[in-house]
Amino acid sequence: MAERGFVTLAFYGSFTGESGGEPRNIASPEINTEDFSAAVDFLGLQNFVNREQIGILGICGWGGMALNAAVGDTRIKAVATSTMYDMTRVMANGYEINMKQNAQGGYDRTPAQTAEARYQAKQGINTQRWADAESGTPSHGSPDNHLPSQDKLTADTPQFVREYSGFYKTQRGYHPRSVNSNGAWSQTTPLAFINMPILQRAGELKAPALIVHGEKAHSRYFSEDAFKSLGSQNKELYIVPGANHTDLYDNTTGKIPFDKFEQFFKANLH
Repeated sequence: MAERGFVTLAFYGSFTGESGGEPRNIASPEINTEDFSAAVDFLGLQNFVNREQIGILGICGWGGMALNAAVGDTRIKAVATSTMYDMTRVMANGYEINMKQNAQGGYDRTPAQTAEARYQAKQGINTQRWADAESGTPSHGSPDNHLPSQDKLTADTPQFVREYSGFYKTQRGYHPRSVNSNGAWSQTTPLAFINMPILQRAGELKAPALIVHGEKAHSRYFSEDAFKSLGSQNKELYIVPGANHTDLYDNTTGKIPFDKFEQFFKANLH
């Protein structure tokens, strides 16, 4: 986007990657939504930035946070997402798809996780809170249990897990401080997500919105459902033909629709 003439600030979420803060590798729907508003604060303090022409773009789990930020922060004049997740939804319900691709290369829906299953999960997580309080530091899961490395993949590994591993666990997307490359989230991270849906006010969004997703992505339903819920009068759902979820991370050879993002922001940041 910078190469296309936009003043661009890229950032890691708080407590992850190159961003500061302790403890490491934790996530929060409130904190990660606030990350976008903090970025708007910073941009708006630059004397070469017009405060009335600030937009945001969120990718994967930060796509849902970007939409949430745009609902609450009226300074955001346009919002775009790419291959978005609603992390509060997936934490509360599990994946609402079958783990294996169907014959057409897509994913069939499955029932959401029950209230009793959520309760059982919360019991385990809250037991972990006692252990963390006693030790004084949060416990993190095993990196390979979080996301298996390439040599741990089996014939039963779901396709979308293979795609994640092929990005984060290889030279393609590996970073020594990436939680998905060689770490794991804190074991208590899911609690806030389970109990705090981020898009419950989506119908109140007024800013223009562009929702981009891959045709073959396991996560496509997040974007389709979020798009339906958005109150924006100016909104578009753009499906990239043949693209899977991770194609829209870094595939610059025809998958990431840079022209679409450029046109959207130039049309709506004025």
